[in-house]
Amino acid sequence: MMIREETPNDRAAVRRVIESAFAQSAEAELVEKLGRAGDSVISLVAEDAGQIIGHVLLSRMVAPFPALALAPVSVIPASQRRGVGSALIKDAIDRARSQDWTAIFVLGDPDYYQRFGFDKGAAKGFTSPYAGDHFMMLALSSAPKAASGALCHAPAFAELD
Repeated sequence: MMIREETPNDRAAVRRVIESAFAQSAEAELVEKLGRAGDSVISLVAEDAGQIIGHVLLSRMVAPFPALALAPVSVIPASQRRGVGSALIKDAIDRARSQDWTAIFVLGDPDYYQRFGFDKGAAKGFTSPYAGDHFMMLALSSAPKAASGALCHAPAFAELD
């Protein structure tokens, strides 16, 4: 398996992966809207034997420091539970860190995302429509200069059903 940046030629395959992973099209439409709006910052695919089997996206947020939102992470059902999603997330985190982003926020299962360093407590001081028990933050460098404040995901998230 190889993880690489998404290219324009991958878009149809990425859409198929996302729709297959979520059994609906809402998340695929979110990814497309984020891309069209220029809010997609890191978009990676996992490729195996010439086929795209996974995708992860980090998008721009408005926050008290340079921050990204992790969503969605998609793996075709036949390749799930084989480490593809974890590899995509780790690579995306490494790339965000190397590009000097301060933090990544995610809404998801704490048992899954805590293994990557995401922390519910770190996100508690921030206001967001997604705040709650499943909202977490990963600091990418030394502690962010702010431990609270308003967060705003890219506008495409507000359109997600």
